[in-house]
Amino acid sequence: MSKYKIIIVGCGNISNNWLSSITKRADADIVALVDIIPSNAEIKKKEYGLDCKIFTQLEEAIATTNANMVCDLTTPAHHYSVVSTAIQAGCHVLGEKPMANSMEEVNDIVKLVNDHDGFYAVMQNRRYLKGFRGFKELLTKETLGEVGYLGVNFFLGPHFGGFRELMDSPLILDMAIHTFDQARFLINAKPISVYCQEYNPKGSWYKGNASAICIFEFDNGCVLNYTGSWCAHGISTPWEGQWRVQGSKGTAVYIDENNMYAEVIDETNKTKKVLPGFSWNEKTDHAGCIDEMFESVIKGKKSDTDCRDNRYSMAMVFGAIKSAKKERKIYLSKEIL
Repeated sequence: MSKYKIIIVGCGNISNNWLSSITKRADADIVALVDIIPSNAEIKKKEYGLDCKIFTQLEEAIATTNANMVCDLTTPAHHYSVVSTAIQAGCHVLGEKPMANSMEEVNDIVKLVNDHDGFYAVMQNRRYLKGFRGFKELLTKETLGEVGYLGVNFFLGPHFGGFRELMDSPLILDMAIHTFDQARFLINAKPISVYCQEYNPKGSWYKGNASAICIFEFDNGCVLNYTGSWCAHGISTPWEGQWRVQGSKGTAVYIDENNMYAEVIDETNKTKKVLPGFSWNEKTDHAGCIDEMFESVIKGKKSDTDCRDNRYSMAMVFGAIKSAKKERKIYLSKEIL
């Protein structure tokens, strides 16, 4: 029998990214699919040739299958309920971002995980892109010196339909969590403050604010300038954004996964170009993050995307939303965390 008996909760499009990885694992067995629309689960069961039961309620699925792991692939509004139920039932939880729909829910989940000595890791697949790992290699003290500034542009115009187009803050809550977490990954720092202005430009097909400008400060002295829009047609950026990072010895830019470099000043005060080494050769994207999550469960350690760390990325999200509403700078440790 497989070591991990897994329940997949939520059988929408994103489940393909998980099912394609998990069904290849020898130590994992999907014992149940849960969806409020059973036909969604039936489609996935047939598509992946699964021998499992289908439920509409997670509680019943856990009780019936004696599962020990839950993958939460539901919409953000349901994450708190799914994760809370699974952790209290003694299951490991791997889930899609964002952790929850409010900072209060985030903090409650972290407390629940701590109280139950549980495991909950959050999907942050941008950390597991080979190109972005290569970009991080350029940001060492030896190459770039002390980093003081990060700037990132994110401009895309996807027409997803569904819940995103009805959210109050679709860009910040559903998408910018990726970019904010990428910034923390690049500089290994915690955010301390944010000023944000959200807006919904002409031509937007979103009900809520689909564009924003944010300024973050971090505990290592770095400043992040984020400019983004999810309703931008033409001249699109990559999904991982376009970055400029300034250090005391030079500057690094990320244009796309195939185009990144640094220009630094050498000991003779001449400028030289530095390319990344691309030393990271693990699985990429969702598959890479899922592998790391499983490896963490197996070794009994915190995942790189453990909920207690991801809490700081969520604080950036909800701090930005609060800043936009209050029209002022927000100090995260006092007002969010």
